[in-house]
Amino acid sequence: MANARSASRALSMFETFGAEGRPLLLTELAPLIDVPLSSCHGLVRTLLDRGYLYALSRRRGFYPTRKLYTLAQTIAAKDSYLQRLAPFLERLRDDSGETVIVGTLQGEAVLYLEVLEGPKTIRYSARPGDFKPLHSSAIGKALLSAGGEALWKKLAARPLSDVTVNTITDPAHLRDNLEEGARRGYFVTRGENVSDVTAIATALEVEGMTLGIAIAGPSYRMAETIEAQTGRLLQARSEIEERLG
Repeated sequence: MANARSASRALSMFETFGAEGRPLLLTELAPLIDVPLSSCHGLVRTLLDRGYLYALSRRRGFYPTRKLYTLAQTIAAKDSYLQRLAPFLERLRDDSGETVIVGTLQGEAVLYLEVLEGPKTIRYSARPGDFKPLHSSAIGKALLSAGGEALWKKLAARPLSDVTVNTITDPAHLRDNLEEGARRGYFVTRGENVSDVTAIATALEVEGMTLGIAIAGPSYRMAETIEAQTGRLLQARSEIEERLG
């Protein structure tokens, strides 16, 4: 438990630096990550010794070095699983002109593995590592449908949160929505996860792992192109399954 708590605190510290975007004093950092000052001091000392933080001055505090960034780049470059998907995802992003997302089931939520943001100024934005609800996201619906009755029973056993005013929170309505998507072979959310975003998603299996792939963009733009975007999504799924499945 102690090791898990230390790891969680270290990650919270880096996330806080990312959110604040500035050097932080120890007395600022400790309350932001909700740890005692003494524990924060020990964590900062360890990260300084490992080269992940550097001290600016006593009055200016600490800031992360580029070591974590370089390490993350190295790890990402060696992710052979996503590397094999990359050409298909990039082509789908370029052809659709919208953001393309790949996610998988982790626990009872969607974990975004890759996000290729569209080229337009107004676009759907997200980050790898984001978690999204199963019942309100397009990828979530695709994975929920693929997950079978056991996953559905877990989800339906508790209240469904209203992420937006458009979120389907009635289990019977959601079940009908999922069955309709399964018949079509793709799933749609219209403002259910982000109020002004429409997304379409489909599930597929790559090397024994079930993934969801989605195209997401502003609802006003997706409404005019959804038929064409659906065709692109399903074509990409077929190509991936044929080449990598």
